[in-house]
Amino acid sequence: MKKVISLYKPIGFTPLEAITKFKERNSEYKNKKTSYPGRLDPMAEGVLLVLIGDENKKMKSYMKLDKEYLAEILFGFSSDSHDILGMPDKGEKIIIEIKKLKKKIKNFKGTYNQKIPVYSSFKIKGKPLFYYARNNKLNEIEIPEIKIKIKNIIIKSIYEISSSRLLKEIIKKINLVKGDFRQSTIKKKWNYLLREKERFVIVKILINCSSGTYIRAIADDLGKDFGGGLLLNLKRTKVGMFNSEKSIRLK
Repeated sequence: MKKVISLYKPIGFTPLEAITKFKERNSEYKNKKTSYPGRLDPMAEGVLLVLIGDENKKMKSYMKLDKEYLAEILFGFSSDSHDILGMPDKGEKIIIEIKKLKKKIKNFKGTYNQKIPVYSSFKIKGKPLFYYARNNKLNEIEIPEIKIKIKNIIIKSIYEISSSRLLKEIIKKINLVKGDFRQSTIKKKWNYLLREKERFVIVKILINCSSGTYIRAIADDLGKDFGGGLLLNLKRTKVGMFNSEKSIRLK
């Protein structure tokens, strides 16, 4: 029996749902204590480490492992969760200068304090941040920041997508998510925002970063000069020495 399992979490699954699915297929782990060092949002896919039995005692060590992500950032929109599973808004139509965009992306390399997204499981006073966001209580707390380090950031490609194709992709992904994440209202808003024929810019980047980094917060920060930005797709390709190619697939 392994001490650490590297799962490939599919889009739409929470980490707990992914672990439950793994245990259903591998009965020898059914009654074993499990935990995961590093959450992956429902809209994200990729490497999810699962600690088995006594390996849970080493949680802090695993939490410190660096991560690698392949992210696609959509410009022209923003949302309260900084990804497509948030309530979207359309920004001012801006002609994006590719040279300016590339320069800003490269400037993210280094160490800085990152504001934690309000729709996250980070806890304040014993409750996750999303509790305050969902219940209109954000005025009762101070949004925390965490020190992160972007060790490397590489632009893989920059391309355009039509509004019709974009809407189809967004709705397909949102439909994969179970539970109550305001899906019905969010899908209606996306249908409204993408009702006209337009084209939008997407940048695909590879990021090597410290533990605790929120890639969707980077998307939001990056979009501030370009009519908004949010995370369209996110794949975690590495956690420490564990990579996506050797992870166990659940689908």
